[in-house]
Amino acid sequence: MRVRALLAALAVGLSGCGAVGGGAAAAHGPAPHAVATAPVMRVTQPTVRPLELTGAPPAPATGGGGAPEPARVRLPAIGVDSGLARLGLNGDGTIQVPPDPNQAGWYTGGPAPGEPGPAVIVGHLDSYTGPAVFHRLSATRPGEEVWVSRADGSRLRFVVQRVATFPVDGFPTQDVYGVTAEPGLRLITCGGAFSFAQRRYLSNVVVFAGLEEAT
Repeated sequence: MRVRALLAALAVGLSGCGAVGGGAAAAHGPAPHAVATAPVMRVTQPTVRPLELTGAPPAPATGGGGAPEPARVRLPAIGVDSGLARLGLNGDGTIQVPPDPNQAGWYTGGPAPGEPGPAVIVGHLDSYTGPAVFHRLSATRPGEEVWVSRADGSRLRFVVQRVATFPVDGFPTQDVYGVTAEPGLRLITCGGAFSFAQRRYLSNVVVFAGLEEAT
């Protein structure tokens, strides 16, 4: 599945960047959520998505376009240094979310980082026990670096172009996931206010980054 399929899948929805564990909404805002309808955040109950990983990633391989698969993402300015889970689709057509709130994940149905088009990395904002891997994503600023290490030992340096917060009911799917000639990166988590009535965050935070260097 490449960019066109990515758009279709994401229009159905990412399935989560919210809480996955025990009970600390008081300190870091309410319970988590999942991403749906391109993408909307909805609550994921801890019994539905446990913390343990569902399986080890496969042996290093190349993405569908020939680029090595990403293995790690770092955002030095906000203290993110995370391995990457491989994310596919759930049975209902939504994109899987990282089983561990402290680990980000790469959506394997889209481009790999370094390939033309928008590679997508998602991460939880918080969990029932505290902040998660992307809890400071909204503090990212243009000009800051995003490093992606790949399975073959190479590294990609992306530079943040802009950071935007979109209401889930008005998410600009084409703007975020549309076809691009150059390699791009989209980092996504939840944001905005939390609706107790809907049991979800009302916005998505999206970091747009462009490739600057491959080493």
